[in-house]
Amino acid sequence: MGYRELYNRGPEITIDFADGSGVEARKTTLEYKGVSAGKVEKVELKPGLDGVSLRLRLDRNAAALARTGAQFWIVRPEIGFSGVHGLETLVSGVHLNVLPGSGPPAKQFRGLDKTPPPNVTDQGRSFILQCDKLGSLTSGAPVFYRELKVGAVEASRLSGDSTAVLVRVHVEAPYADLVRTNSRFWNTGGFSFKVSLFGAELKDTSLESLVTGGVAFATPDASPLAPPAADSAQFNLASEPDKEWLKWSPKIPIKSPESALESPDKTGLLPALVDP
Repeated sequence: MGYRELYNRGPEITIDFADGSGVEARKTTLEYKGVSAGKVEKVELKPGLDGVSLRLRLDRNAAALARTGAQFWIVRPEIGFSGVHGLETLVSGVHLNVLPGSGPPAKQFRGLDKTPPPNVTDQGRSFILQCDKLGSLTSGAPVFYRELKVGAVEASRLSGDSTAVLVRVHVEAPYADLVRTNSRFWNTGGFSFKVSLFGAELKDTSLESLVTGGVAFATPDASPLAPPAADSAQFNLASEPDKEWLKWSPKIPIKSPESALESPDKTGLLPALVDP
């Protein structure tokens, strides 16, 4: 048993965090893709009392996680506008998570203070939206086109002169050409109810964007179509759409992963969504 334990042991690494709340030696684990990849062996204050250091022993088959560029963070229960995360830790206790790096092997790391933004893996395009205030938009919030989710919010920050908020959104590859140089973006998050002399008006939004915030866009159907927007193109983000924008319906060819649903089979019926 002792030999097997030594054989399965991987390298020991040190991760520094600003706060180690909930982390326990010989109990808190590191997980990757939902599988345990190591365990915290020791938790101690840093010499300057400006944070904590975790000594973590990786499993032998997870040794490749100890590379420069790896990002480690502590998963704790979070309840906020972006939804509920880490709820399972209320029962099992907190754990660590990691995004692997691609550099040379390393043993010292600086942990993240919060969960990193979603990892973009497709070849779509990202765009920069400028607005007066962020509102309920958070990392991971959906981007909609005709109420279909086609992307997500990646990150946000203040502009260089602090007069505006810049939001970076990513539109997935099949739908990237829907964004043209004259497209219009607006914030779909939050709850809005207006009363005027002409009656009451309730802001129409999806449940997902009501909770997490969201962005929608539309493209004019003028002919000829404006050229596709380049990667990192900048647009203004309106707080709400003009009624005219909601009427736009241009014909823009795309290669959507759902395009198979538009091709009837030999019987003239749409193919089944799932095999019986």
